[in-house]
Amino acid sequence: MLAFQDYYPENVAHCYGCGRLNEQGHQIKTYWEGDETVTRFTPRPEHTAIPGFVYGGLLASLIDCHGTGTAAAAMYRAENRAMDSLPAFRFVTGSLHVDYLKPTPLGPTLEIRGRVKEIKGRKVIVEATVYADGIATARGEIVAVQMPESFTA
Repeated sequence: MLAFQDYYPENVAHCYGCGRLNEQGHQIKTYWEGDETVTRFTPRPEHTAIPGFVYGGLLASLIDCHGTGTAAAAMYRAENRAMDSLPAFRFVTGSLHVDYLKPTPLGPTLEIRGRVKEIKGRKVIVEATVYADGIATARGEIVAVQMPESFTA
């Protein structure tokens, strides 16, 4: 099964967090699981904040890219369209709010779960939670805005 990010057109597949064409990036992969979306990511040693714990900026990045991918998939789902149909939906971050609930240990694979809170015109609001070993460590809300065609190079 292909991830949401596998459907991104080449001209918008370079994002550090979710771009499949960015060899140095996180290259996250997001999928539907029922009405939720899920991404799994294993932090590397360079993602350390203090020994044994993940840097908060990484968590924000994962929530951000998980949210924009969820927004795109939700828009396709709302329009009953396949993810490879044109015109392509691609979203950018209008706002991102992250609450750090507890320190996130370095070591376990993180699971980011998202739910679509609202779709309104060109805007999708997504709630996402980061789990480490089943324990919620960060929660965020992303306001994703459909990217205008003029935004691409």
